[in-house]
Amino acid sequence: MEVYQTKTNIIPGTNFKAVENIALVKFKAIRNKSKRTPYVRSAYFKKQKVFLNIFWSHLHQKRDRMERLRYFDCAIDLIKKSKCTPNIFVPKSSKNEKLHRFLGKTKDGKVFCVQIKENIRTKRKDLISMFPLK
Repeated sequence: MEVYQTKTNIIPGTNFKAVENIALVKFKAIRNKSKRTPYVRSAYFKKQKVFLNIFWSHLHQKRDRMERLRYFDCAIDLIKKSKCTPNIFVPKSSKNEKLHRFLGKTKDGKVFCVQIKENIRTKRKDLISMFPLK
């Protein structure tokens, strides 16, 4: 599987609030470009929109949210510029959606994964999660 080399590093910070503030500034810049739902255009999906709203509700359900949120800037860079082929699979619980898992590497060499959910009927794509690989 191909790994995309991003041009950004992880977000620095020692506590969740510091990391969250930096990530929210970057998210608000994206949100202000659209009047409705915030999105970024993906190079892999032929410039189709990948929506970002579900990510925030999903993030607050996780215990390791600071570690995941550190990769926010890298994940946005990967979605915008990567043309690498992801792993695609259909979960057994829902046959109405596909999951795309992209691999990326930060500027300082840390490998992470970005997961995008696609609704098969509507072709809507949502950023679900990003997390470091061990």
